[in-house]
Amino acid sequence: MSRVLIVEDNTRFREKLRDSLASRFSTVIFREAVNGKQAFQEIESSKPVFICMDIGLGDDNGLELTKKIKNLHPEISIMILTNYDYSEYRDAAFQNGADFFLIKGSATIGEIAESLEKVLFSRDKQKSDRS
Repeated sequence: MSRVLIVEDNTRFREKLRDSLASRFSTVIFREAVNGKQAFQEIESSKPVFICMDIGLGDDNGLELTKKIKNLHPEISIMILTNYDYSEYRDAAFQNGADFFLIKGSATIGEIAESLEKVLFSRDKQKSDRS
């Protein structure tokens, strides 16, 4: 069973995203973190294949966390999901290893789900290719 981690300090947004994705992906386990410390604890305990990462996380920076996570776990796909629609944030996200970048205010749940689906399909295909 695949696992997804949502790293977001806004409780309402985090819960809404989790519930929306869970209704579309019944075989996925969704975990949550509000900061970098919790994110790393969840990564070690649940081994997610996909992370939705906010940029502004109180004392933590999602771009820096993305770089640290990718250095330790390059196999995890990371989507930056942020309110900041600036090209410099988009560029920094990809330079730090993000696989996807979407803006909260304009991205639909369908676009987020489509990105997750690509990752899950790719993982399933890799597993079947190895069998």
